[in-house]
Amino acid sequence: MAPALFGETIFGPIKSRRLGISLGVNLLPVNGKVCSFDCIYCECGYNADHRGGKLPSREDVSQALEKRLIELQEEGVTPDVFTFAGNGEPTMHPEFPAIMEDTFKLRDRYFPNAKISVLSNSTRIHKQEVFDTLNRVDNNILKLDSVFPETVELIDKPNAESFDINRVIKDLARFDGNVIVQTMFLRGVHNGKKVDNTTDEEVDGLLNAYLKIAPKQVMIYSLDRPTPEKNLQKVSKEELEAIAEKFRKAGLNVSVA
Repeated sequence: MAPALFGETIFGPIKSRRLGISLGVNLLPVNGKVCSFDCIYCECGYNADHRGGKLPSREDVSQALEKRLIELQEEGVTPDVFTFAGNGEPTMHPEFPAIMEDTFKLRDRYFPNAKISVLSNSTRIHKQEVFDTLNRVDNNILKLDSVFPETVELIDKPNAESFDINRVIKDLARFDGNVIVQTMFLRGVHNGKKVDNTTDEEVDGLLNAYLKIAPKQVMIYSLDRPTPEKNLQKVSKEELEAIAEKFRKAGLNVSVA
């Protein structure tokens, strides 16, 4: 099975291993990918494989979301969470703050107990409007796969030459704990280079960063879906638990998926 795009603006709900019954919201094209990273493990594939596509408008998202929420009420299905993910980086949508404002109102109207989650790669949290919006969501889930620029370049492949992982760590700390940091652990080979962010050096570097950020939770996980780079290996649950225990001993709240 090859990596695949999300073919709808609103999808699911699906059972998420981290968030429960999750109704997905895709702010990117349904037939293309828009992302500031080009991760070698992305379930949507590489950016170059999915060029083009039109972004849904604010009105498109709001109408599609309300329609699906009405259907779920009629079906007697209650989502635990609305999750913004999809075909790339949701905060790249130019109307992201306004769309989130609409979502808060629709959530309160139809499923007031549901949480709102945003899965972001942290590349745009230096923008104040993005930062302020993410600071309002229930689950502000932001990526940090490594603290070493060479590893980030290998695994996450940032598109912007100006990307600075140290600035990202500082910006993550600006949330004053209102953030969930998510880290993908994996190993393998990409373009002839060894990939492994489970080494003692990598884990210690992440631990130091987590302590600076002081998140309310750290989520660690490994591969679960097809990846564009075929020479990657999933890290076992037992090994993830061992890494998590090291983080917990430092006082962090860590979940393993």
